[in-house]
Amino acid sequence: MTAKAADKLKSDGWKIAETTGFLTLIGPLWERLKDGALELALITEDKHHNRRGLVQGGVIMTFADRACGMAARFVSGKPTLATVQLDTHFVEAGKIGEILTTRPRVVRSTRSLIFITAEVTVDKRCIAMANGVFKILKNDS
Repeated sequence: MTAKAADKLKSDGWKIAETTGFLTLIGPLWERLKDGALELALITEDKHHNRRGLVQGGVIMTFADRACGMAARFVSGKPTLATVQLDTHFVEAGKIGEILTTRPRVVRSTRSLIFITAEVTVDKRCIAMANGVFKILKNDS
């Protein structure tokens, strides 16, 4: 992570999101609330590169999945959800060193499913689009 990019995110109101497990290998992920909506960011680093030296598609998909899942959790107020489906369309390559951002949008929410859409962008350039369906799980307690 470049210190300059992290300083820029901090000055724009971003904070590092809590993550565990696999996501600690991808991150740190950044988050903020802007105009009542959740936004997430990821500073791409060398560890995110594919064989062509660009951002690996799986990193972009993981970022979109996490962002959509967090948005579903945010709007539902439910702590436990599972990804049922995530469709991702790659529009353009992301370059190492760029900051990926997304602002997921809830399309529809039912008692058991939440439908989310998100664009992963770098500045105003769309690099991927994702649509996800998330299942609200019953608490095990």
